[in-house]
Parts: sequence; structure tokens; C-alpha cells
Amino acid sequence: MNQHARPQDLSQPRHAAPDHPALPQRRIGILVANLGTPDGHDYWSMRRYLSEFLSDKRVIDYPAWKWQPLLQGIILSKRPFTSGRNYRSIWNNEANESPLMTITKAKVAKLRQTCAERWGEGVIVDFCMRYGNPSTQAVVDRMVKAGCDRIVFLPMYPQYAGATWATANDQFFRALMTQKWQPSARVCPPYFDRPDYIEALAQSVERTLGGRRPQKLVASYHGMPRRYLMEGDPYHCQCQKTTRLLRERLGWPEDSIDTTFQSVFGSEEWLRPYTVEHVADLAKRGITDIAVISPAFSADCIETLEEINGEIREAFEHAGGQQFTYVPCLNDDDAHIAVLTAVIAENLAGWA
Repeated sequence: MNQHARPQDLSQPRHAAPDHPALPQRRIGILVANLGTPDGHDYWSMRRYLSEFLSDKRVIDYPAWKWQPLLQGIILSKRPFTSGRNYRSIWNNEANESPLMTITKAKVAKLRQTCAERWGEGVIVDFCMRYGNPSTQAVVDRMVKAGCDRIVFLPMYPQYAGATWATANDQFFRALMTQKWQPSARVCPPYFDRPDYIEALAQSVERTLGGRRPQKLVASYHGMPRRYLMEGDPYHCQCQKTTRLLRERLGWPEDSIDTTFQSVFGSEEWLRPYTVEHVADLAKRGITDIAVISPAFSADCIETLEEINGEIREAFEHAGGQQFTYVPCLNDDDAHIAVLTAVIAENLAGWA
């Protein structure tokens, strides 16, 4: 059978008896999940978003009796103001949304087009956010009502981490638990070491640098408590492998790319080295020309546009750095869309 052919039964209406509820056409859903974004940068929008995010036991695993009073009191009284200022500095005022939302919409629009060309109207593509809107629950509800009796779930994190991949899965399966007629589900695996993903990363580096090689390329990944690594989370190892494969594809020497971790929160020790400290140390050692890439993020967001291009850039320049180049995330780049389409195709095997 031609792999691009549309299955015969997907778009056919299913007739019901007069005393039976109407049945929608059978479809397959492709649900793309990202971390999330506040609805606005005002205090209450930020507070709602941060409360949901920081109440997730996958993110902060302290006992609720110990953590919630601190979170709902001191932290959520102050942090929405500082986070709101950070979001305001990068906000897409024209669309009145965060860059993460804008980029996610653009990426999903391209995925819809490629999936429609390949599988027809029997496969529908949508997206949800783990925190904020559109919620996982709302989008799963919508897909089920649209006739999706099979759903492929694709978290937008190349590497696995409990605080990203696992919590997205948790929320997806919570949404399935509420369905009277529960669809079959498949969860795509992490894609941190796929050759096409590494190729897309390498192309983005080469395109941004124009063939030039800086003294150092810093691969900055979102951080997490070091304790999680010791408890079995594979994130650290997968980040290291992504960096190694990227260096090998670029054909650069072993000491040309460093792996670092950013976005440290709280007093607990996190994965090291910390990006903000590492770039300053590089400058102090006379390495004044660096580029920074963020392979753990599939779309530019507050951590890349404000933290890397703001705080981390400033730390480097303040310490004597002269040339700082940020390599954008893959976002809706065609090579990225091709990777995601290939992942989807593999997980649709036997369905479409």
C-alpha cells in the first residue's frame, strides 16, 4: 500500500440509528505539546501561570506542606513582577502574545500543511500547553469531539526530563482519563540523537555563523537539580550526547563546544556548569568570541530571548567578552518541520 495514501475509513461518516448519539467521522489526532506561556505580562496573568507551573510536583518535588506556603506567600507576591518585566521586554505586542505562542502557532501551521499533504483530512494537527492556554484538557476534548479515536502525542522537548517530557505526558493521560470513549494513544520518544535533528541543528549553526567558527560554541541547556540526575533522570546524559553529535557533525575539535546549564532556581545545587558563570569565566580567560545555542528548546522563549540574549550576554560582555552570537532555536525552520514530520510518520505506522 502507498504510504502516502489516505486510509479508506478515516473520512467516511459513520451513520447512527435514530435513538443513538451521532458519531463523528473517524480521525487521527496529532497533538503537539509545549511548556506554556502566560496569557499576559500583568501581575495576575503571571501569578496564575507561575502558580500552576511551580505547583507541579515534577518541577518542584518538595512536600506540599513545606513548599505551598512559601510559594503562595513570598514567591508569588514578588516573582510575578520580575517575570512580568522580563516577558514585557520580549512580548509580541502586535499579536498580544508571547514569542513562544507566536512561534508555536507558526510551527503547527506548517505541520498541518505537511500532514495534510501526506495523509489528507483524516489526520488533524493541534497544539496544547502544559501550563496556561490552550490547556491539554481543552485540546484533547476538542480532538475527541472531532472524531479522533487515535492520538499521537508529541512533546516539544528533544531531550527527556521528568520536569518537561514526563509532566507533559502526565497531563495528557489525565485528560484521557476524563473521556467517556477514550482514544488509543501513542507518545513519541525523545529525538535528541536523531541524525536529522542533529543535521538541522548543525545547519542552523552554519547559517547563523556564515561559515565562521568562534573561539567557543556554548550549548546551553535548561538546568535541573543535580539530585534529579542522581535519582535516575537521563536528561544530563542526553544533553551531553546532543552536544557531542553536533560537534561531530560540524567537524570541530573536541574542545570547541561546551555543555552548560541555565535557569537555576532556588538554593539547591543544579547541573553544572551554570551558563551565566561559564561565559563570564570564558571572557576572563581571554575567549572573547563565542556563540550560544539552546538545543533543549524547540522554540525561542523567555529563557532564550531574555535570559541568553540578555542576562547571559551581559555577563559575558561585562567580563570582557567582545563578540556574542546567539544561534536561534529551530522554531518553524523547514528542516525542523521535516524532523517533526518524520517523527510523526514513524509513530503513525499502522494507523495511517
